[in-house]
Amino acid sequence: MTKPDILQISPYAEWDQTPLDAAYHVHHLSAAPDLSEIRAIATTGGAGVSDAIIQACPKLELIAVNGVGYDAINLGLCKARGVSVTNTPGVLDGDCADLALAMALGLSRAVPAADAHARSGAWEAANFPLQRRFFGAKAGILGLGRIGSEIARRLEGFDMQIAYSARSEKPVAYTYIPDPVALAAHVDFLFVVTLANAETRHIVNAEVLRALGPNGMLINISRAANIDEDALLTALETNQIAGAALDVFEGEPAINPRFKPLANVLLQPHQGSATEATRRAMGQLQRDNLAAHFSGQPLLTAVTL
Repeated sequence: MTKPDILQISPYAEWDQTPLDAAYHVHHLSAAPDLSEIRAIATTGGAGVSDAIIQACPKLELIAVNGVGYDAINLGLCKARGVSVTNTPGVLDGDCADLALAMALGLSRAVPAADAHARSGAWEAANFPLQRRFFGAKAGILGLGRIGSEIARRLEGFDMQIAYSARSEKPVAYTYIPDPVALAAHVDFLFVVTLANAETRHIVNAEVLRALGPNGMLINISRAANIDEDALLTALETNQIAGAALDVFEGEPAINPRFKPLANVLLQPHQGSATEATRRAMGQLQRDNLAAHFSGQPLLTAVTL
């Protein structure tokens, strides 16, 4: 039986590449392949797929994303072309929530600076400055989806007072504050976990940051597009907010050099889902969606177009 032709946008780990090669005739974008027979595209949330590539694949049926985000894919074009899209939600929720709390704790207790204080010998001359209490504070979650719910569940263990913003109120015990500005004004720690789309672009803007205030801390475990990065940098440089912990950036992996000298920001290299167990599970779900499509079965995690 002839293997279906698929296009792979970016490199994968061996544990994903080997089974993908076994099941499909894999064409790599880096090799400038003939796209006329491509029936599916395998990509990542960060890499996405350009409009030009989608339009250059006349037989394209499916784009399978290894990742939860799909903002780098033109869903309107896919819908118009009759192309289905899948992603890999669920399997990465716990890891992303874990990192969100690690970043919040690291920011509030200045863990990187404290490590440097101990390593450098500065501790011999002076105690490390007092830092910020985390437990019992007010936490706001901007986007109470799968990952946001996992964050909230963890925050309960820290006796946090939890509020959230979402499109509609959910059957949870947390306080519902639909307006992001009002949510920011209500909390000490604001976790940004919403999907990235046209509606949420720069949902955290200068007004939200002013509402968060000089004692507020921002944690972004979602997408860079959800935050007005220029407004955030200005807020950090002028101490309009107490600090930010960020796992995503515009133009990453190159980040704005204005971030680098700031002592009130904790930077991470977009590693929310970056554990081996989760990355293996993400690859498996991507392949399960491909297999379901080519066997005529319902897609496991189809994106609504």
